[in-house]
Amino acid sequence: MTQNQTITKIAIFQKKEIRKIFHKGDWWFSVIDVVEALSGTDRPRKYWNDLKKKLVKEGFIEVSEKIGQLKMTAHDGRMRETDCATTETMFRIIQAIPSPKAEPFKRWLARVGFERVEEIENPELATKRTRAIYKAKGYSDAWIEKRMRGIEVRDTLTNEWKNRGVKEDIEYSILTAEISLATFGMTPSQYQKFKGLKRENLRDHMNDLELIFTMLGEASTTEISKNKNAQGFRENKHAAMEGGCVAGKAREDLETRSGKKVSSKENYLQAPESKKRLKK
Repeated sequence: MTQNQTITKIAIFQKKEIRKIFHKGDWWFSVIDVVEALSGTDRPRKYWNDLKKKLVKEGFIEVSEKIGQLKMTAHDGRMRETDCATTETMFRIIQAIPSPKAEPFKRWLARVGFERVEEIENPELATKRTRAIYKAKGYSDAWIEKRMRGIEVRDTLTNEWKNRGVKEDIEYSILTAEISLATFGMTPSQYQKFKGLKRENLRDHMNDLELIFTMLGEASTTEISKNKNAQGFRENKHAAMEGGCVAGKAREDLETRSGKKVSSKENYLQAPESKKRLKK
């Protein structure tokens, strides 16, 4: 990730998640996410490939030049290159998608761009909007607090890795997998399958205890990396394993004493207590 590129953000359009990233002074949106939200197709990549050919035939011959390959957080937690477009290019693409949602999406797109300006002037707005999104999805205030705290813990860890010479993207993914494996006995991708998730964000479907132990593993890794002055990928990989082991031992101790497993196949919003809350 370059200095001009920030972490992947999630915006919501009619209950559909649209990934976006601030790059070179502008918002860039995941084209695949937009295509899926507007077309309703279950094969958004094929739809997008066909759409690109259609755009060229209609005279938008520079479409390939306007599309950027930016690394965004995929739903398995890894960073992958994704076709992205600025607000201006996205408007042109939307025109080629026959959908009754097109006009509402254009208005939404314009509003999202303005929100970035507001957030630069007042960073607290970004946090408030994230909380509001989770609230609208049906999450409890207690869960939201843990999730927001988890985001802070994760940011602290990745900043530590960056300062210690760890290369972003693939090395971050490997270290994250080591922490998760030592904490839960599963890598993030294995955890996704365990919960029956596909494109959904794993942490958004963790229960309170799963979030707590995820934070413990990452916070422990940060502390170990700092105290041992770990440098480079190999030393930080060892610290990640140690940090995950701290959380893993705590999880095993709780499971022994409580008689119940921490890891659950149940996705957070599918839990009985969540369903009851959503019906109110």
